[in-house]
Amino acid sequence: MINTITCTALEKSFEGDGTKTVALENANLIFEKGEFTAIIGPSGSGKSTLLSLLGTLDKPSKGTITYDDMEILNKRKNQIADFRFQEIGFIFQQFHLLPTLTALENVLTPLFSRKVPYNKLEQAKEVLEQVGLQDKMNSLPSQLSGGQQQRVAIARAIVHKPSWLLADEPTGNLDTETGERIYDLLKELNKQEGCGVLFVTHDPTLAAKASRIITMQDGVIRSDEVGVTL
Repeated sequence: MINTITCTALEKSFEGDGTKTVALENANLIFEKGEFTAIIGPSGSGKSTLLSLLGTLDKPSKGTITYDDMEILNKRKNQIADFRFQEIGFIFQQFHLLPTLTALENVLTPLFSRKVPYNKLEQAKEVLEQVGLQDKMNSLPSQLSGGQQQRVAIARAIVHKPSWLLADEPTGNLDTETGERIYDLLKELNKQEGCGVLFVTHDPTLAAKASRIITMQDGVIRSDEVGVTL
């Protein structure tokens, strides 16, 4: 289990048509396991870029990310993929559920080709119960509301028992009330499971409920403040 993520002088840039665009500049951050952190800022501020780097979905142009004392991004692709599966769960604004699979089958997808020390089917059922969908296991995504689909996506993200849960605008496609319920569910998972949660949002009201609030603008960390006590 990874306890600490450390970013040092982190930068991500893109080049095209003879120009260089810096999406993230000189980010220095430390995240401790069990934190519930909101990352907030306008569109194009670098929030999603930072989350992709932290989740090993992308590599930085400069700087380092260490997980405890390990620089996994220097490893081979298959080693990075194994690390990601073991340590990180992702939740996105788009639910990305497979439309022809039931809720239970969607939750099982991360485990299909993996060897795990537990019963895959029982684990998938358990996490669906944990997010309140025990009566929707055999429903297709088209038979679920937006909030229910997002809860399936959350169950899929935690089915492999990650150390860290990274959520990129997971309430963006939901109405305010449903979005707040999803946010409260993430907080409850943070308390119950002890996993660190990094949550990207445009909504300052939701961000204000976090125990730590990182504000970004133009690819730069503008502030890093203590929020509420959970």
